[in-house]
Amino acid sequence: MQDDHWLPLPDPRQRAAPIKGRGTATRLAHRFALTEKALEDDGWPDDEAVSGPSHVSTEVTPERARSILARNDSPDIPFTWSLNPYRGCEHGCIYCYARPTHSYLNLSPGLDFETRLVAKVNAAELLAAELQRPSHTCSPINIGSATDAWQPVEREWRLTRSLLEVLDACRHPFTAVTKSAGIERDIDLLARAAERRQAYVMVSLTTLDGELCRKLEPRAAAPWRRLQTVRRLREAGVPVGVNVAPIIPFVNEPEIERLVDAAADAGASAIHYTIVRLPWEVLPLFQGWLADHFPQRAERVMARIREMRGGRDYDASFSLRMKGQGIWADLIRQRVRGAAARHGIGHGAPVLDCSAFEPALLRAPPAQASLF
Repeated sequence: MQDDHWLPLPDPRQRAAPIKGRGTATRLAHRFALTEKALEDDGWPDDEAVSGPSHVSTEVTPERARSILARNDSPDIPFTWSLNPYRGCEHGCIYCYARPTHSYLNLSPGLDFETRLVAKVNAAELLAAELQRPSHTCSPINIGSATDAWQPVEREWRLTRSLLEVLDACRHPFTAVTKSAGIERDIDLLARAAERRQAYVMVSLTTLDGELCRKLEPRAAAPWRRLQTVRRLREAGVPVGVNVAPIIPFVNEPEIERLVDAAADAGASAIHYTIVRLPWEVLPLFQGWLADHFPQRAERVMARIREMRGGRDYDASFSLRMKGQGIWADLIRQRVRGAAARHGIGHGAPVLDCSAFEPALLRAPPAQASLF
């Protein structure tokens, strides 16, 4: 089991000022880094090295990936296959459990994760090839398990759209999770798959408070806009659930019942939830965020998180990492389930149809022979 106390919270005097539209302003060193940099205040009040830049642009690097499907063997995750067309996520959610994956790129899980992205430009080509392998077993593929497949850069790169076209062509079932209204662009493909009972979408809803949303998830869709997306998907015949996640004690936890009510009013067919997870570099980033935005309750929040993690900041055990343990974890579960039950909503996902999958439909037709 991992030790999450490996990296201390940076000195408040060394933390850069928050950047508008970004979840964090720090390029926190990752756990594989051989050296670590620290900010040094030289006394000049306008020195950007201390105050931080006022704006950081998003950079996207194209990559020809070697594979696109990832197989899951974790017993607490309800899918076998997943795919993510992007590395990093522009939404900038401070709590994102995928932030540590940027360490494998030798980039910071902090600001780099949300500003230095990688686009797998051959994603659709790889998916078509992998689905045609004799060894592929048809099971619903989850889209966006790590980073949001409809994050803002998708408007230009359209990688997710190309993946949906491949899945539609061979009638392969899929699920998707997003907090972006951009998924509405692809309602035509989603609705077509839903008619075949081959699509299920989960929209993540963390808070109804617009100001808190801008702090937690600075470039994700506004809460009201996500609820509108739930309605539009439901109206198009796409089964859609709402993922109340992550639940953070004393931050968005007081909103649990209102979040479930809003989701039910929008047409959600199921309610899912998880408790905030703080693996690896997410821990110091989240603690820094608390210190910046909720200094008076920061210790209280962390104390409650530890109560649900067996006294630790994080417990990676499969049976505990999503829901936690103890009295407060049980109370949260009861509140979520009770609120959903009042609307007649459960927490199960629909069973998707794998019988119509036909990989042969992906094969290009033979070229017509020339007469000359």
